[in-house]
Amino acid sequence: MIEDAYRIGEAMGLSVWCADQAGPFQTVPQPGPSWQPECEPARQPHEYLRDGTAKVLTLFHPADGQVRLEGATSCPNAVLHPWLRRELSTILEGLPAPPAPAGAADVAPAGAADVATRVAWERWQDGLTVKPTLPPELPPLRMLLVLDNLAGHKTPAFVLWLFSMGIMPLYTPLGGSWLNMVESLQRILKRRALDGQHPGTPGEIIGWFEAVARHWDRSPTPFVWGGKRAARRQRQRERRRLGGSGACVSKLPGRPPPDYGNPRGK
Repeated sequence: MIEDAYRIGEAMGLSVWCADQAGPFQTVPQPGPSWQPECEPARQPHEYLRDGTAKVLTLFHPADGQVRLEGATSCPNAVLHPWLRRELSTILEGLPAPPAPAGAADVAPAGAADVATRVAWERWQDGLTVKPTLPPELPPLRMLLVLDNLAGHKTPAFVLWLFSMGIMPLYTPLGGSWLNMVESLQRILKRRALDGQHPGTPGEIIGWFEAVARHWDRSPTPFVWGGKRAARRQRQRERRRLGGSGACVSKLPGRPPPDYGNPRGK
């Protein structure tokens, strides 16, 4: 169902977004490369203070690569839900008017729009063993929102609010976090924000993430579902193989060992 959303959701006139919370990120020296003069690598202290953690709330639109990000020192429902409502409301305000429900001309005139609208919603519940109960009255479907299966994402008040706004939540199954494309973006942002750095406070972590997100949005990169990874997973499903990447390397004859840019003899 989530793969269908990525492949055909936008073509059906629905805006497809992904949501996730990254972290917690600690105020400790972070591994990874950093920009330094040649032969002068960064040196991290061996003593440091753990001065709290930071989390990053993220909304991602794969079709154009736009990201909405905000940092927080904690992420209970009291913090997450208001942020999601505010950001999703802003996104919906910028969307075009909802299209006429597909199949509206194929049903009886009385209640045709209501029937077609419900059909459009129920199409995204096909095949689910546990289906969120749709309310009797539904607005036109406008957005598909991919979420992980945290209990906080399934609270009745929040789910009913999503339905009232024309948003259909699509929850990733257990062990299916790879279905949420925002996780791929979060890895990119984390690498750019924290690799090789030593944050002293959660505020620094939040500031770096938000700065990286602003820079990303100046020239965003769209994400497309599929590619080599999806093909590899499909082959593994067909072969019924579990675990292991199946990767291998071959030694190239005569290849000199790497020096990683450090001159020898120093």
